[in-house]
Amino acid sequence: MSRRLMLAAAAVMALTAHGAWAQHDGHAGHAMPAQSPGDAISAAVADAARPAEDKARDADRKPAEMLAFAEVKPGQVVGDFLPGGGYFTRIFAKAVGGDGKVFAIISEGQAKAEKPPAVNAIAADPAYGNIEVVAADFQTLVLPQKADMIWTSQNYHDLHQSRLNLDVAAVNKAIFEALKPGGLYLVLDHAAPAGTPVTSADSLHRIDPAIVRRELEAAGFVFVGESDALRNPKDDYAKIIFDPAVRGHTDQFVYKFRKPQL
Repeated sequence: MSRRLMLAAAAVMALTAHGAWAQHDGHAGHAMPAQSPGDAISAAVADAARPAEDKARDADRKPAEMLAFAEVKPGQVVGDFLPGGGYFTRIFAKAVGGDGKVFAIISEGQAKAEKPPAVNAIAADPAYGNIEVVAADFQTLVLPQKADMIWTSQNYHDLHQSRLNLDVAAVNKAIFEALKPGGLYLVLDHAAPAGTPVTSADSLHRIDPAIVRRELEAAGFVFVGESDALRNPKDDYAKIIFDPAVRGHTDQFVYKFRKPQL
């Protein structure tokens, strides 16, 4: 090949590579790299629209570590299962960005309650336009589209509360079906000591992590691993999680499960 042809070929390759990764900022000759998942998570946690009371809880809840462990990325579809006051819902919405979607999954009872769920107001806020509230019977849950990741924080034990009378196996199967093949299910909850009966969900709002793993593996999930970022061996497991002596500082496990690829 002649020197002229070699130089021409090199120029084409350089332009092609540049176009493959670059995002233009509107000025000719200037390109910006795509936002990385880590950058997206950091920006989501730093979001100025988050309430001050949420930010005050960050040191204890470690949201950046949690989203990184959950492998949250821009453009994903995320289900926030039983989102409570929306602490994680807002962060998910910013982390997945405008090309992503967050389904805030509440019960039909919550949707009909006299006091509207907190996530209704969040979803109505233009700053979080990619949030959609989904009210469902958890045993037959179907999302508007399959999720890349479903997350539940400090709620799995509630599925076992006697007052709800849920078929937990059916709930877990519904979550399984709501995920894309290869999708993740993250369960964060208050730990009870090994061997503690599931009735502790009623008395202490805690659950033995081994019960969670056993039930989700029975539903078809594969256990991927756990994060110890929220573990606290100094917790007094005999106390209910609302006791001021332990509230906000309980021993919490974070388990990651994957729906197998078909």
